[in-house]
Amino acid sequence: MVAKIPVCGIKVGNATDLQGATGCTVVLCESGAACGVDVRGSSPGTRETDLLDPINFVDKINAILLAGGSAFGLNAASGIMRYLEERSAGFKTAYGVVPIVPGAVLFDLDIGDPKARPDAEMGYRACIDASDLAEEGSVGAGTGATVGKAFGPERATKGGLGVSTFVRGNFTAAAIVAVNCLGDVVDPKVGEVLAGALAEDKRGFVNTGETMIEEFALKGAFEGENTTIGTFVSNAVLDKAQAKKVAQMAQDGLSVAIRPAHTMYDGDTIFAIGTGEVEIDVTLLGHIASTLVAQAIVRAVQQAHALHGVPSSFDIIGTW
Repeated sequence: MVAKIPVCGIKVGNATDLQGATGCTVVLCESGAACGVDVRGSSPGTRETDLLDPINFVDKINAILLAGGSAFGLNAASGIMRYLEERSAGFKTAYGVVPIVPGAVLFDLDIGDPKARPDAEMGYRACIDASDLAEEGSVGAGTGATVGKAFGPERATKGGLGVSTFVRGNFTAAAIVAVNCLGDVVDPKVGEVLAGALAEDKRGFVNTGETMIEEFALKGAFEGENTTIGTFVSNAVLDKAQAKKVAQMAQDGLSVAIRPAHTMYDGDTIFAIGTGEVEIDVTLLGHIASTLVAQAIVRAVQQAHALHGVPSSFDIIGTW
């Protein structure tokens, strides 16, 4: 599926390696936008997040990188910077522009080829691909994403990249999320598992959270290298402090749609961007952000397809 990004000035692009089972996603805002970040998982891989602290100097970013490849995937930012520099987009200095590209990565080395990782060329290709039409599913940063890995990767289901949008009058927003979590993805309305840890016969899902409690152990009970990463974008007027608050509230969407979320084995990271066109209450904006993030998480597993022997949610449930 393809989703239209309604926020003027925001483009999303993907570079995908299906054979290697990895990729990257870029969220471009070449003209610059305020940005905040919230890092809540305990195993993050990030770049330029310190710059987003409200006490620090640079107040606008030009792109966000979301990538597979674990820490190796941060290399893709170099290609994004090259693309932006060629277009004179970035923080202006006496010696040229310096594109500001924060980013976050997820762990997908346990599927496909662990030596296949997003690099500068892939980051550049994602920028060339960028438009206001964002592809969903097993693409970009979601290419090698899997979910429900608490009991080992052999019982995981395919994750992916999901998009959710919102338009009300002249206000526009979207969430773009790559879902690669330790826990299960659930239907926020009823709590039913949509994708997650497979039962031993691989014909259905177990409930990871409930099973963790039932099989209670004090230490060392669970496995997995994971992480859900994403970006909430809107045309709201924000400074960096407000954007950080919105990113914090956006993380609530993970808790709604992923159980458990923000674990010791996830590096859950959400960015929040405001392009500065519409005044909106920050609390309302944060609530919209968390709602869209939860919806994007559900879309990510619904649109994903089986890859390298990892079944999709559709393969298990059979219908939506």
